[in-house]
Amino acid sequence: MACPDALQLQAYADGEVDALASLEIERHLEQCAECRTVHLDLLRLRTALRRDLPHLQAPPGLRSEILRTLDKEDAGGKAQPRRTERNSWRTPSFWLGAFSGLGSAAVAAALAFLLIAPPVTGPVVDELLGAHITSLMSSHLIDVVSTDHHTVKPWFAGRADVSPLVVDLDPKGYKLIGGRVTYLEHQRAAVVVYQHGAHVINVFSWTTGGRSLPRNVTRDGYHLIFWQSGDLEYCAVSDTAWDELLGLTRLLQDAAAHEPN
Repeated sequence: MACPDALQLQAYADGEVDALASLEIERHLEQCAECRTVHLDLLRLRTALRRDLPHLQAPPGLRSEILRTLDKEDAGGKAQPRRTERNSWRTPSFWLGAFSGLGSAAVAAALAFLLIAPPVTGPVVDELLGAHITSLMSSHLIDVVSTDHHTVKPWFAGRADVSPLVVDLDPKGYKLIGGRVTYLEHQRAAVVVYQHGAHVINVFSWTTGGRSLPRNVTRDGYHLIFWQSGDLEYCAVSDTAWDELLGLTRLLQDAAAHEPN
């Protein structure tokens, strides 16, 4: 594919593109050093903003002002630019390129998204990603080591608050290597661990709380795919490619659909 534009890369970094578009951009980043550098700059900027800037609440009238600007643009009017004082912090030149050539309505929409829209991710994503990374950095990746689902599945009884789906998918390229228990969403969640090539895939499962699942996201090079089966919520986390992780989740969902009640 051709190099994605600035807003596409920004959306990818924020996990705001669908799985197919993510796959195309991911493959492009593997081949294009320039876009890869921009993507890394975006991740560094996001980390710096979260670390260094205080959390500010947008003024109550800001939403109305932006909506009025959008209505005015739709009616054929032209919003007049206003000069503002230079911020005490500098935005990278990337952002200047990202917004150059955009109309005032597009800028207003971007501001609305940045200042009004809720964050893309939430506490459950933070917990899952933290648990995944911690498992890779410590000796606590697996509590029960086995490639036999008849051994891994019953091991969770009495140790986790759920009975997860455990499937032998080695013939499909996803090797079951064991499982463990972790604390998630105020309960003892089950984690079934698979290996695909050199990549570890943690499949978390916990009891649903009756709320909507987060969207599938990518953060710091890790993909998280969510789905629900019965009264259990699942999330597969890995740094493997999107299509490979989607392949595992489809196999697990298919197995759950054919599992006897």
